[in-house]
Amino acid sequence: MKLERINRIEKYLIEHETASLDKLCEIFNVSKNTIRRDVSELEAKDIITKVYGGVTINRKDETIPFKMRKEQNVTAKTEIGRLASELVEEGDIIFIDSGSTTVALIPFLKYKENVTVVTHSLSAINEVSKLQNLTLISTGGFHQIKTNSFAGISTIEFLKKLNISKAFMATTGVSVEKGITNTTYLEAEIKKTLTEISEKIVLMADHTKFNKSSFMRYCDLSEIDYFITDIIPPDDYKLFFKQHSINYLYPKA
Repeated sequence: MKLERINRIEKYLIEHETASLDKLCEIFNVSKNTIRRDVSELEAKDIITKVYGGVTINRKDETIPFKMRKEQNVTAKTEIGRLASELVEEGDIIFIDSGSTTVALIPFLKYKENVTVVTHSLSAINEVSKLQNLTLISTGGFHQIKTNSFAGISTIEFLKKLNISKAFMATTGVSVEKGITNTTYLEAEIKKTLTEISEKIVLMADHTKFNKSSFMRYCDLSEIDYFITDIIPPDDYKLFFKQHSINYLYPKA
């Protein structure tokens, strides 16, 4: 019970970044003494830092494990996946990135015909393999546990030999000034390669990714062709998209 609660506190802080002790007591229905003990354990593991009246998460730029990311913002990701599927046409050779948002595209491909999916994501491989109407190509490489994907120099060299119609890309942060970023070097190099070889780049990112950046920039925001998100983008993004002829899609009420 205690371990489960601490794990839930950690997940909450990863998503919200900061919280007061009173808020944590309210959410997890425990006393302040209990919360103090729980956050002390997280602090001892260097996961959080105590601040006045509350706590804040550490290591924002580290890769959050795929399983944890998959559980966040599920409804938003489903809507983004649905909108992304509308861009897939007969005869396309598409790349599906290793993000938890891009995997949400796959269930909406079950009625698409003559579509080839290239991916280095183990989760995407598992999901695509269930759909007999799709042709699946895996890039190979070494399995990366946190991203649940395969990466390596061989992965990049393999991708350079392909002609990709549309690359459906993920990000840990997107910014008008700092571009589209990722937390790990090899993943960023794979994404950078995709932006160079693909006819169209489709960025799939929910509202939590706006105005955030992390360790590696893999392309400028101006290099994408489509931006798919779950809300109306902020005004500065809409202006940027108009100036650079970028299409943006979001669920209409």
